[in-house]
Amino acid sequence: MNKRPRRPKIEATQSLAAVFGFHAVESLIKHRARHIAYLWAQQGRDDARMQNLLEMAQAAGVKIEVQPRETLDKEAASVHQGIIAWVQPRQAGGESDLEHLLAEATKPPLLLVLDGVTDPHNLGACMRSAEAAGAMAVVVPKDKSAGLNATVRKVACGATETLPLIQVTNLARTLRSLADYGVWVIGTAGEAEQLIYQTDLTRAVALVMGAEGRGMRRLTREVCNELVKLPMAGEVSSLNVSVASGVALYEAVRQRL
Repeated sequence: MNKRPRRPKIEATQSLAAVFGFHAVESLIKHRARHIAYLWAQQGRDDARMQNLLEMAQAAGVKIEVQPRETLDKEAASVHQGIIAWVQPRQAGGESDLEHLLAEATKPPLLLVLDGVTDPHNLGACMRSAEAAGAMAVVVPKDKSAGLNATVRKVACGATETLPLIQVTNLARTLRSLADYGVWVIGTAGEAEQLIYQTDLTRAVALVMGAEGRGMRRLTREVCNELVKLPMAGEVSSLNVSVASGVALYEAVRQRL
């Protein structure tokens, strides 16, 4: 009989990330079960959905602890749905990880690319929106960009543990290479003539968002296949990058329904 693979040792002093909610925890069990230290399941919740998730966790060899709701409430930054996974924090990937994701894709990929977003609160919010919208990954440059830290993880509410953050050395070069996988690069710019609602987001797409104030850098803009804008009916000239990302991502979701 085949033995179950040994789980990596997790030191008691190691900081663990909390991931909550059925969708996020199910994804963790499917893709990163060996990195889960343990699950907290809400005491008294024994409905079918919870039982199915716990059976999935047990089959993957994940330790389960039953805790009162008050304990889960103290740890979750938002609605936990009665389940929290404590997991080894995921680290950012690189170009090879992005290539692997694209090569293994079974449906048209949706990527969010952030060019020069340095505020960790904005990066965390963007990752939360991207994960909720079903994006494949968030891509950022290694330099002049926020990286995975405690603030990003907290704001993302678990999204950093289920959604890959890819850090690349040369963003323009990476965007050019996406053509090899049939990915259409769409940049957002206030001066664009076409609205985002007028472009096809059902195909393989990388949505590029620039930093607040400066927007996309020149080289990034030059490698985009097309530029689009969000309609601005009020007096303000731009949106916060996390808000703009959410609007753009969910237009892709709407078109793909």
